[in-house]
Amino acid sequence: MNERSSVGELANRLRPELDRYSPGEKLPSSRALVERFRVSPVTVSRALARLAAEGLVVTRPGAGAFRAEPRAMAPAVGDTAWQEVALSADAVAEAVPRSVDASGVLVSLAAPPAGVVEFNGGYLHPSLQPERAMGEALSRAGRRPGVWARPPVDGVPELREWFARGIGGATTAAEVLIAAGGQSALTTALRALAPPGAPVLVESPTYPGMLAIARAAGLRPVPVPVDADGVKPGLLADAFRASGARVVVCQPLFQNPTGAVLAAGRRREVLRIARDAGAFVIEDDFVRRLAHADAGPLPPPLAAEDPDGVVVHVCSLTKATSPSLRVGALAARGPVLERLRAIQIVDTFFVARPLQEAALELVGSPAWPRHLRALSMELKNRREIMTAALRLRLPELALPHVPSGGYHLWLRLPDGTDESALVSGALRAGVAVTPGRPYFSAEPPAAHLRLSFAAVAGEGEIAEGVRRLRAACDEVLRPR
Repeated sequence: MNERSSVGELANRLRPELDRYSPGEKLPSSRALVERFRVSPVTVSRALARLAAEGLVVTRPGAGAFRAEPRAMAPAVGDTAWQEVALSADAVAEAVPRSVDASGVLVSLAAPPAGVVEFNGGYLHPSLQPERAMGEALSRAGRRPGVWARPPVDGVPELREWFARGIGGATTAAEVLIAAGGQSALTTALRALAPPGAPVLVESPTYPGMLAIARAAGLRPVPVPVDADGVKPGLLADAFRASGARVVVCQPLFQNPTGAVLAAGRRREVLRIARDAGAFVIEDDFVRRLAHADAGPLPPPLAAEDPDGVVVHVCSLTKATSPSLRVGALAARGPVLERLRAIQIVDTFFVARPLQEAALELVGSPAWPRHLRALSMELKNRREIMTAALRLRLPELALPHVPSGGYHLWLRLPDGTDESALVSGALRAGVAVTPGRPYFSAEPPAAHLRLSFAAVAGEGEIAEGVRRLRAACDEVLRPR
């Protein structure tokens, strides 16, 4: 049984037992609960934390857990109907009304029910995260003098220097801003480069979180198709001419969701087309550190080949570590850097210094290259296992491209497939998958699924998840 389901079961067993205790009365010790229920101390701690979050238990460090006092009567529910008018008022003033739709992002953030195989995850399974190294880095950072002091608004200088070296080319630390993860950096970049109502060119398909950012800012995403070699330069040039856009968002390395790498012959072409259009390229370099062991030498970031300030580079440590290590970077050259800096300061002030210092300790430790090597090999193995299982059990699901980096596969469903029905059927069968529709800013050419092999426990779960997906396909795809 996995840790998450163990925590839920223990919380369910403790909940009715709370009636035996008076408000404020102490509950049995954690050691007693460990012995009684035969679970780990971590499971007990997390189950008590869950009950505390529900307001049923109060935990006091060093003293134990106590039954909480009864909750006060809930206040009367107010009338919030007026907000519908206030929030839609911009539809009158703007050509493109702003809307905030987090559904495409929540697919990879929401934890599925216990027992469901998590093929929809967007982060590494805990077994793949460098938890010990991160813990030790956080401990060392916590002992640094001044770690709780206010950091420089642009970020800790040594961390900016580390990111600059990773980008390469002529990038300097002075051209790097530390951001609270890739999503925050993308938000800052789009806000800085395009006013509300403006078009922004996006790859098709592309990352739903970026589409959500654009729409929330009142921007108009304009799709540019991607093939196995990345975004198509000819169509990119056409889209610039037709839309008048001044920004394109591009993932040149292991694109999400296709896994494509922008071909060598297209890299300079994309930069030339953007420069001729007087436009910026937002380079989302989100999984450079998730290359597989058989990937071979990686192309440098586009920013490393751009002396003219066309590229605004975004990268992050999150994908290669933990969803909670939200430390990333924005890099830009020229006057745009000051605009990026101003928007980030207004939005967030700065990234917490302890987190920056912990990130710096982590990437400077001997454990960091060891983690990346082990992760590279494990992702390759998982990709091969999932690919082989899909080809054996689900040959009708087309896999046009097998990536050599990243954490997922992009599958095309048979023509006429009801994508939503298959996603729902898969969940009933016990496997959570990501639908393809949210990855398209316009009508999709076909139904797709994205399957993650990084968010599961290992080989056994991959095999079981594919078996369950086969059962769902038999239900949904069978002739009627």
